[in-house]
Amino acid sequence: MSELPLVALQGVSVVFGGRVRALDDVTLSLERGDILGLVGESGSGKTTLCRVLVGLTPPTAGRVSVGGQSVPEQLAREPLAFRRRVQMLLQDAVASLSPRMTLGRTLREPIAIHRLPRAEAEQRLAGILQRLGLPADVLAKYPHQISGGQARRVGVARALVMQPELIVADEPTAGLDVSVQGELLNLLLDLQQEFALTYLLVSHNLNVIRRVTRRTAVMYLGQIVEQAPTQALFEKPAHPYSAALLSTNPAIDPARRARRIVLQGEIPSVVNPPPGCRFHTRCPVAQPRCKTEAPALAEVGDGRLVRCHFPYALSLQR
Repeated sequence: MSELPLVALQGVSVVFGGRVRALDDVTLSLERGDILGLVGESGSGKTTLCRVLVGLTPPTAGRVSVGGQSVPEQLAREPLAFRRRVQMLLQDAVASLSPRMTLGRTLREPIAIHRLPRAEAEQRLAGILQRLGLPADVLAKYPHQISGGQARRVGVARALVMQPELIVADEPTAGLDVSVQGELLNLLLDLQQEFALTYLLVSHNLNVIRRVTRRTAVMYLGQIVEQAPTQALFEKPAHPYSAALLSTNPAIDPARRARRIVLQGEIPSVVNPPPGCRFHTRCPVAQPRCKTEAPALAEVGDGRLVRCHFPYALSLQR
Protein backbone atom coordinates (compact mmCIF):
# COMPACT_ATOMS: atom_id res chain seq x y z
CA MET A 1 0.00 0.00 0.00
CA SER A 2 1.45 3.37 -1.04
CA GLU A 3 2.02 6.05 1.56
CA LEU A 4 -0.58 8.80 1.76
CA PRO A 5 0.53 12.25 0.59
CA LEU A 6 1.45 14.61 3.38
CA VAL A 7 -0.97 17.25 2.03
CA ALA A 8 -4.23 16.57 0.20
CA LEU A 9 -6.93 19.00 -0.88
CA GLN A 10 -10.01 17.41 -2.42
CA GLY A 11 -12.66 19.58 -4.04
CA VAL A 12 -11.87 22.51 -1.74
CA SER A 13 -13.85 25.72 -2.19
CA VAL A 14 -13.80 28.96 -0.21
CA VAL A 15 -16.60 31.49 -0.57
CA PHE A 16 -16.49 34.85 1.21
CA GLY A 17 -19.70 36.72 1.93
CA GLY A 18 -21.73 34.20 -0.02
CA ARG A 19 -20.53 35.69 -3.32
CA VAL A 20 -16.74 35.82 -3.65
CA ARG A 21 -15.51 32.35 -4.69
CA ALA A 22 -11.82 32.66 -3.86
CA LEU A 23 -11.22 28.93 -4.35
CA ASP A 24 -13.36 26.67 -6.49
CA ASP A 25 -13.04 22.87 -6.52
CA VAL A 26 -9.31 22.80 -5.78
CA THR A 27 -7.73 19.34 -5.77
CA LEU A 28 -4.04 19.21 -4.96
CA SER A 29 -1.58 16.81 -3.33
CA LEU A 30 1.92 17.19 -1.96
CA GLU A 31 4.09 14.19 -1.21
CA ARG A 32 6.19 14.02 1.94
CA GLY A 33 9.65 15.50 1.33
CA ASP A 34 8.58 17.16 -1.93
CA ILE A 35 8.79 20.80 -3.05
CA LEU A 36 5.66 22.04 -4.82
CA GLY A 37 5.55 25.42 -6.56
CA LEU A 38 2.35 27.46 -6.81
CA VAL A 39 2.09 30.15 -9.50
CA GLY A 40 -0.57 32.40 -11.01
CA GLU A 41 -1.53 36.04 -11.44
CA SER A 42 -2.37 38.21 -8.43
CA GLY A 43 -5.89 37.43 -7.30
CA SER A 44 -5.80 33.83 -8.54
CA GLY A 45 -6.29 32.41 -5.04
CA LYS A 46 -2.75 31.43 -4.06
CA THR A 47 -2.75 33.16 -0.67
CA THR A 48 -6.22 31.86 0.16
CA LEU A 49 -5.03 28.34 -0.60
CA CYS A 50 -2.08 28.84 1.74
CA ARG A 51 -4.36 30.14 4.49
CA VAL A 52 -6.63 27.12 4.11
CA LEU A 53 -3.67 24.77 4.32
CA VAL A 54 -2.30 26.27 7.54
CA GLY A 55 -5.77 26.47 9.10
CA LEU A 56 -6.24 30.25 9.04
CA THR A 57 -9.22 30.10 6.64
CA PRO A 58 -11.73 27.23 6.91
CA PRO A 59 -12.90 25.62 3.66
CA THR A 60 -16.50 26.26 2.67
CA ALA A 61 -16.63 22.87 0.94
CA GLY A 62 -14.29 19.93 0.34
CA ARG A 63 -11.63 18.35 2.51
CA VAL A 64 -8.12 19.52 3.38
CA SER A 65 -5.85 17.12 5.24
CA VAL A 66 -2.29 16.99 6.49
CA GLY A 67 -0.85 13.59 7.31
CA GLY A 68 -4.14 11.94 6.40
CA GLN A 69 -6.07 13.88 9.05
CA SER A 70 -8.54 16.70 8.46
CA VAL A 71 -7.04 20.11 9.24
CA PRO A 72 -10.21 21.50 10.93
CA GLU A 73 -10.40 18.34 13.07
CA GLN A 74 -6.73 18.61 14.08
CA LEU A 75 -7.24 22.26 15.01
CA ALA A 76 -10.30 21.41 17.10
CA ARG A 77 -8.61 18.48 18.85
CA GLU A 78 -4.94 19.50 19.20
CA PRO A 79 -4.41 23.04 17.87
CA LEU A 80 -0.89 23.49 19.26
CA ALA A 81 0.27 20.16 17.84
CA PHE A 82 -1.00 21.17 14.39
CA ARG A 83 0.66 24.59 14.62
CA ARG A 84 3.97 22.88 15.35
CA ARG A 85 3.46 20.55 12.42
CA VAL A 86 2.70 23.26 9.84
CA GLN A 87 4.53 26.57 9.71
CA MET A 88 4.26 29.52 7.32
CA LEU A 89 6.85 31.99 6.04
CA LEU A 90 5.01 35.24 5.36
CA GLN A 91 5.64 37.41 2.32
CA ASP A 92 6.57 40.55 4.26
CA ALA A 93 9.20 39.18 6.61
CA VAL A 94 9.85 42.48 8.42
CA ALA A 95 6.15 43.23 8.97
CA SER A 96 5.69 39.75 10.44
CA LEU A 97 8.04 40.70 13.29
CA SER A 98 6.74 42.83 16.14
CA PRO A 99 8.55 46.20 16.20
CA ARG A 100 8.16 46.29 20.01
CA MET A 101 9.89 42.98 20.67
CA THR A 102 13.54 42.05 20.36
CA LEU A 103 14.22 39.21 17.97
CA GLY A 104 15.22 37.05 20.91
CA ARG A 105 11.83 37.54 22.53
CA THR A 106 10.10 36.92 19.19
CA LEU A 107 11.95 33.65 18.66
CA ARG A 108 11.40 32.45 22.22
CA GLU A 109 7.70 33.33 22.34
CA PRO A 110 6.54 30.17 20.49
CA ILE A 111 8.75 28.06 22.78
CA ALA A 112 6.80 29.42 25.76
CA ILE A 113 3.39 29.19 24.07
CA HIS A 114 3.92 25.55 23.10
CA ARG A 115 5.49 24.72 26.48
CA LEU A 116 8.51 23.11 24.84
CA PRO A 117 11.33 21.86 27.11
CA ARG A 118 13.22 25.12 27.61
CA ALA A 119 16.81 23.86 27.70
CA GLU A 120 16.33 21.60 24.68
CA ALA A 121 14.55 24.32 22.69
CA GLU A 122 17.22 26.91 23.53
CA GLN A 123 19.92 24.55 22.36
CA ARG A 124 18.01 23.87 19.17
CA LEU A 125 17.47 27.60 18.58
CA ALA A 126 21.18 28.32 19.02
CA GLY A 127 22.02 25.61 16.49
CA ILE A 128 19.46 26.92 14.01
CA LEU A 129 20.75 30.49 14.27
CA GLN A 130 24.27 29.25 13.61
CA ARG A 131 23.06 27.15 10.69
CA LEU A 132 21.29 30.20 9.23
CA GLY A 133 24.38 32.36 9.56
CA LEU A 134 22.79 34.72 12.11
CA PRO A 135 25.15 36.04 14.81
CA ALA A 136 24.20 35.51 18.46
CA ASP A 137 23.90 39.27 19.02
CA VAL A 138 20.94 39.38 16.59
CA LEU A 139 18.74 38.27 19.49
CA ALA A 140 19.19 41.64 21.19
CA LYS A 141 18.16 43.62 18.10
CA TYR A 142 14.79 44.91 16.93
CA PRO A 143 13.37 44.29 13.42
CA HIS A 144 14.27 47.77 12.15
CA GLN A 145 17.93 47.07 12.98
CA ILE A 146 18.35 44.15 10.57
CA SER A 147 18.29 43.76 6.79
CA GLY A 148 15.52 42.21 4.74
CA GLY A 149 17.61 39.10 4.16
CA GLN A 150 18.23 38.73 7.89
CA ALA A 151 14.52 39.19 8.57
CA ARG A 152 13.79 36.29 6.20
CA ARG A 153 16.27 34.13 8.09
CA VAL A 154 14.71 35.07 11.41
CA GLY A 155 11.37 33.96 9.99
CA VAL A 156 12.91 30.65 8.96
CA ALA A 157 14.42 30.24 12.45
CA ARG A 158 11.04 30.92 14.07
CA ALA A 159 9.50 28.21 11.91
CA LEU A 160 12.25 25.63 12.39
CA VAL A 161 12.35 25.87 16.17
CA MET A 162 8.91 24.21 16.13
CA GLN A 163 10.35 21.21 14.20
CA PRO A 164 7.62 21.30 11.50
CA GLU A 165 6.92 18.73 8.80
CA LEU A 166 5.51 21.25 6.33
CA ILE A 167 6.54 24.83 5.55
CA VAL A 168 4.29 27.04 3.43
CA ALA A 169 6.50 29.79 1.98
CA ASP A 170 4.65 32.78 0.48
CA GLU A 171 7.02 34.71 -1.82
CA PRO A 172 10.12 33.94 0.29
CA THR A 173 12.49 35.86 -2.00
CA ALA A 174 10.31 38.93 -2.70
CA GLY A 175 12.15 42.23 -2.34
CA LEU A 176 15.61 40.66 -1.99
CA ASP A 177 18.65 41.34 -4.15
CA VAL A 178 19.42 38.58 -6.66
CA SER A 179 22.53 37.47 -4.77
CA VAL A 180 20.61 37.30 -1.50
CA GLN A 181 17.80 35.41 -3.23
CA GLY A 182 20.30 32.78 -4.36
CA GLU A 183 21.74 32.42 -0.87
CA LEU A 184 18.29 32.02 0.67
CA LEU A 185 17.18 29.45 -1.92
CA ASN A 186 20.33 27.40 -1.41
CA LEU A 187 19.73 27.58 2.32
CA LEU A 188 16.11 26.43 1.99
CA LEU A 189 17.21 23.47 -0.14
CA ASP A 190 19.90 22.51 2.37
CA LEU A 191 17.44 22.79 5.25
CA GLN A 192 14.94 20.62 3.41
CA GLN A 193 17.44 17.78 3.34
CA GLU A 194 18.75 18.42 6.84
CA PHE A 195 15.37 18.61 8.60
CA ALA A 196 13.30 16.35 6.26
CA LEU A 197 10.99 19.25 5.34
CA THR A 198 8.19 19.46 2.81
CA TYR A 199 7.66 22.82 1.07
CA LEU A 200 4.79 24.57 -0.65
CA LEU A 201 6.49 27.49 -2.38
CA VAL A 202 4.44 30.41 -3.73
CA SER A 203 6.25 32.80 -6.04
CA HIS A 204 5.77 35.18 -8.96
CA ASN A 205 9.42 34.58 -9.83
CA LEU A 206 9.23 31.77 -12.37
CA ASN A 207 13.01 31.30 -12.40
CA VAL A 208 12.84 30.54 -8.66
CA ILE A 209 10.05 28.02 -9.27
CA ARG A 210 12.00 26.36 -12.09
CA ARG A 211 15.17 26.11 -10.06
CA VAL A 212 13.81 24.91 -6.72
CA THR A 213 10.58 22.94 -7.15
CA ARG A 214 9.93 19.40 -8.33
CA ARG A 215 6.27 19.89 -9.23
CA THR A 216 4.32 23.05 -10.02
CA ALA A 217 0.62 23.90 -9.81
CA VAL A 218 -0.79 26.76 -11.89
CA MET A 219 -3.80 28.70 -10.58
CA TYR A 220 -6.28 30.84 -12.46
CA LEU A 221 -9.36 32.50 -10.97
CA GLY A 222 -9.52 30.24 -7.93
CA GLN A 223 -8.87 26.95 -9.73
CA ILE A 224 -5.89 24.70 -10.36
CA VAL A 225 -5.65 24.59 -14.16
CA GLU A 226 -2.48 22.50 -14.40
CA GLN A 227 -0.26 20.46 -12.11
CA ALA A 228 2.85 18.83 -13.53
CA PRO A 229 6.52 18.01 -12.97
CA THR A 230 8.23 21.40 -13.07
CA GLN A 231 10.66 20.69 -15.89
CA ALA A 232 7.94 19.13 -18.07
CA LEU A 233 5.68 22.13 -17.43
CA PHE A 234 8.34 24.66 -18.43
CA GLU A 235 9.37 22.68 -21.50
CA LYS A 236 5.83 22.10 -22.81
CA PRO A 237 2.86 23.56 -20.90
CA ALA A 238 -0.45 21.81 -21.60
CA HIS A 239 -2.93 24.51 -20.53
CA PRO A 240 -3.12 27.70 -22.65
CA TYR A 241 -2.95 29.84 -19.51
CA SER A 242 0.21 28.05 -18.36
CA ALA A 243 1.75 28.65 -21.79
CA ALA A 244 0.90 32.36 -21.63
CA LEU A 245 2.18 32.72 -18.07
CA LEU A 246 5.47 30.95 -18.76
CA SER A 247 6.02 32.94 -21.97
CA THR A 248 6.48 36.08 -19.86
CA ASN A 249 9.46 34.59 -18.02
CA PRO A 250 12.72 36.32 -19.00
CA ALA A 251 15.56 33.98 -19.97
CA ILE A 252 19.22 34.71 -20.65
CA ASP A 253 19.68 31.54 -22.70
CA PRO A 254 18.30 32.22 -26.22
CA ALA A 255 17.31 28.56 -26.52
CA ARG A 256 14.92 29.00 -23.61
CA ARG A 257 13.30 32.20 -24.85
CA ALA A 258 9.71 31.80 -25.96
CA ARG A 259 7.50 34.05 -28.05
CA ARG A 260 5.46 36.08 -25.61
CA ILE A 261 1.75 35.30 -25.57
CA VAL A 262 -0.25 38.44 -24.82
CA LEU A 263 -3.65 37.67 -23.33
CA GLN A 264 -6.52 39.93 -24.31
CA GLY A 265 -9.04 41.36 -21.86
CA GLU A 266 -9.15 41.56 -18.10
CA ILE A 267 -9.31 38.77 -15.52
CA PRO A 268 -13.02 38.06 -14.90
CA SER A 269 -14.56 38.76 -11.51
CA VAL A 270 -14.61 35.95 -8.93
CA VAL A 271 -18.04 37.28 -7.93
CA ASN A 272 -19.43 36.54 -11.38
CA PRO A 273 -17.06 34.13 -13.20
CA PRO A 274 -17.82 33.24 -16.82
CA PRO A 275 -19.72 30.03 -17.61
CA GLY A 276 -17.90 27.03 -19.00
CA CYS A 277 -14.12 27.23 -18.80
CA ARG A 278 -13.14 30.22 -16.69
CA PHE A 279 -10.28 31.03 -19.04
CA HIS A 280 -12.27 30.99 -22.28
CA THR A 281 -12.79 34.79 -22.33
CA ARG A 282 -9.02 35.29 -22.71
CA CYS A 283 -7.96 32.01 -24.31
CA PRO A 284 -6.46 32.31 -27.82
CA VAL A 285 -7.54 28.75 -28.74
CA ALA A 286 -11.04 28.68 -27.17
CA GLN A 287 -13.71 26.65 -28.98
CA PRO A 288 -17.54 26.87 -28.70
CA ARG A 289 -17.52 23.97 -26.20
CA CYS A 290 -15.31 25.99 -23.84
CA LYS A 291 -17.99 28.67 -23.45
CA THR A 292 -20.61 26.31 -22.06
CA GLU A 293 -18.93 23.22 -20.58
CA ALA A 294 -16.60 23.50 -17.59
CA PRO A 295 -13.62 21.16 -17.99
CA ALA A 296 -12.62 18.81 -15.17
CA LEU A 297 -9.09 18.46 -13.84
CA ALA A 298 -8.01 15.32 -15.68
CA GLU A 299 -4.85 13.29 -16.22
CA VAL A 300 -3.21 13.65 -19.63
CA GLY A 301 -0.13 11.49 -19.00
CA ASP A 302 3.41 12.42 -17.99
CA GLY A 303 2.27 12.80 -14.36
CA ARG A 304 0.23 15.82 -15.39
CA LEU A 305 -3.27 17.05 -14.48
CA VAL A 306 -4.93 19.66 -16.71
CA ARG A 307 -8.27 21.50 -16.59
CA CYS A 308 -8.75 21.99 -20.32
CA HIS A 309 -10.87 20.47 -23.12
CA PHE A 310 -8.02 20.87 -25.62
CA PRO A 311 -4.68 20.43 -23.78
CA TYR A 312 -1.54 21.31 -25.75
CA ALA A 313 -3.63 23.10 -28.40
CA LEU A 314 -1.66 26.33 -28.02
CA SER A 315 1.71 24.53 -27.85
CA LEU A 316 0.93 22.70 -31.11
CA GLN A 317 0.23 26.00 -32.87
CA ARG A 318 3.56 27.57 -31.91
